[in-house]
Amino acid sequence: MPFSVVRFNLVDPRATPESLSERYRAALAMAAYADEHGVDTVQTEEHHGVGNNWLPSPFAFAGAVFGATRRMAVTVSAIIGPLHDPLRLAEDIAVLDLLSGGRLVTVAGIGYRPEEYEERGVDWGRRGKLQDLLLETLLAAWTGEPFTYQGRTVRVTPRPFTRPHPLLLVGGSSRAAARRAARLGLPFFPSAHLPELDAYYKERCAEYGTEGWTMMPAEETPLLHLSEDPDRTWAEYGEHFLHEARTYASWQSKDITSAVRSTATTVAELRAEGVYRVVTPEECLALGLESLVLHPLCGGMPVEEGWRSLRLYCDDVLPRLGA
Repeated sequence: MPFSVVRFNLVDPRATPESLSERYRAALAMAAYADEHGVDTVQTEEHHGVGNNWLPSPFAFAGAVFGATRRMAVTVSAIIGPLHDPLRLAEDIAVLDLLSGGRLVTVAGIGYRPEEYEERGVDWGRRGKLQDLLLETLLAAWTGEPFTYQGRTVRVTPRPFTRPHPLLLVGGSSRAAARRAARLGLPFFPSAHLPELDAYYKERCAEYGTEGWTMMPAEETPLLHLSEDPDRTWAEYGEHFLHEARTYASWQSKDITSAVRSTATTVAELRAEGVYRVVTPEECLALGLESLVLHPLCGGMPVEEGWRSLRLYCDDVLPRLGA
């Protein structure tokens, strides 16, 4: 049975504080609805200083989702690790892990936007060393025992719910990220379908004497929107998908590998490309994908249209996936 994901980044380029508040509250209601109907996880992410209001605070959002749900996970994919204070992040994740009973999944990457580092006063050139410090500190902190941090003895409490620690993956598309994960014995989350990088990670695990596993996107990982009339949806709402696609494209240099990468400049090109897909319930069932990623509020999508997509997925697709 395919793994079901509902993604929220809360983007809305035309938002007012009032409309954005409505969007955030709608996302929580959608998460609760998805949870009741058997969706496996909510996926969210982190970006800063973006004019279209991209979610900057995924852990605050995750906490709200946990309060609105009972069984589904929240996958933060990904945080920009070097922008976080390691001790405070250890505490925040521990608290969320306790609140949720172990439903938080954190993917830690280093990001790909130098302007986010500049805005936070963090040295872009030190991002690898800062990521090492972050990951090593999290693992030491979650033991609940005193340890040495930057020359002083510290202790982080409370201990998390999950043993040996909350699920933490190292994200990225580089050999450095794979080596980092292998050295620390952490699972690896490539940012795209990269079998050669998975093989390299496993070789490094053997070299370091650690054990790990890879959570790799499938070869095809389209972002889905459900509709009874895809032609109408593309005509009326295609600009929302294009807005997000063009935003991503503006951030990604040639050396960035991502499962969500579009070169489209028009709605027609985007539709033909297949990275974003509007499908009927029957078409969704026929996709044959390992995971189904629904993106109901993509690019500032009107809330009512997002609800239509989610209800079609939960009512007309999910009950038939295991049939």
